[in-house]
Amino acid sequence: MFAMILIAAQVFTNALEHAGHRMGISAGVTGSIFAAVGTALPETLMPVLAIVAGTANHTVNEEIGVGAILGAPLMLSTLSIAIMGCSVLRKRSMTGYIKPERSGLVRDLNFFLVAFVIAAVAMYVPLKPLYFRVLLSVLLLGIYAVYLVMTCRASKKLVNEGHGVIPDEAMYFTKLGLPDNAMVIVSQLVVGLIILVLGAKGFIDAIANVADVLKISVLVLSLLIIPIATELPEKVNSILWVRKNKDTLAVGNITGAMVFQGTILPALGILLTPWQPSSDVINGIVIAFGAAFWLRLMALKQGIPIYALFINGMLYVLYLGLTFY
Repeated sequence: MFAMILIAAQVFTNALEHAGHRMGISAGVTGSIFAAVGTALPETLMPVLAIVAGTANHTVNEEIGVGAILGAPLMLSTLSIAIMGCSVLRKRSMTGYIKPERSGLVRDLNFFLVAFVIAAVAMYVPLKPLYFRVLLSVLLLGIYAVYLVMTCRASKKLVNEGHGVIPDEAMYFTKLGLPDNAMVIVSQLVVGLIILVLGAKGFIDAIANVADVLKISVLVLSLLIIPIATELPEKVNSILWVRKNKDTLAVGNITGAMVFQGTILPALGILLTPWQPSSDVINGIVIAFGAAFWLRLMALKQGIPIYALFINGMLYVLYLGLTFY
């Protein structure tokens, strides 16, 4: 199931990159919206399927859902960022920089920080009356809608400044002899999505079984294991892009996914689960917020210092320590 998720995300993202090039949109939009949403599909599907169509145990379903929702931005803002920096350490050195287009980076991080605070506050809102939670969910969805509008509005100017998308690999379906047109792009997107759904459903069942065999909390396992698996597409794509000096695509793929997962997924969690605080959950929220805030502080005009990315990796190690000790 893990292999299916990884392959499907690659198929989906490959088609998205060609779609971005065909539509003439910026690398920021392609990375922060298209690629981010595409590679975030496993994380998106995992909690939704766990809550709606998971195991027969509703408590287990809810714990998997909450763990997957909060574990994803934690993993992206800490381990994924650090791995991306490590991949170019030899080429750029510890004192070098990752140089994404700055305005998009700052916008991504600002939206994520605001949304994640709202998601955290929602944990202390009573289940009844329900309309308080509904309002918070709608607010999170509205924040993402505003983010999409602002990001897309900036696209034309960025393309004119040389930040357009230039695919360096043919679309997978065209390698099979199919023509390079809009219909084939859509077809590849649909195929990738179908495989993602099947892989995510199988992965949920496996997580529940592993937790039972190892006698580990499903919530802890979901916070740690599910994000490692589902975040691999972001890690792999960002590593490939940053090593090709496509820093805007590489960083936007991660920070754009953070915005998506910090708004859409908590909005679902607030409505579909008890969404209540526990020590593991609060530790994850605080560390994810701290990691994102650190990136925001280090988003300098010349780029993000590579040494700063390793601080994010150390925050993930801190979370592991707090969880197991």
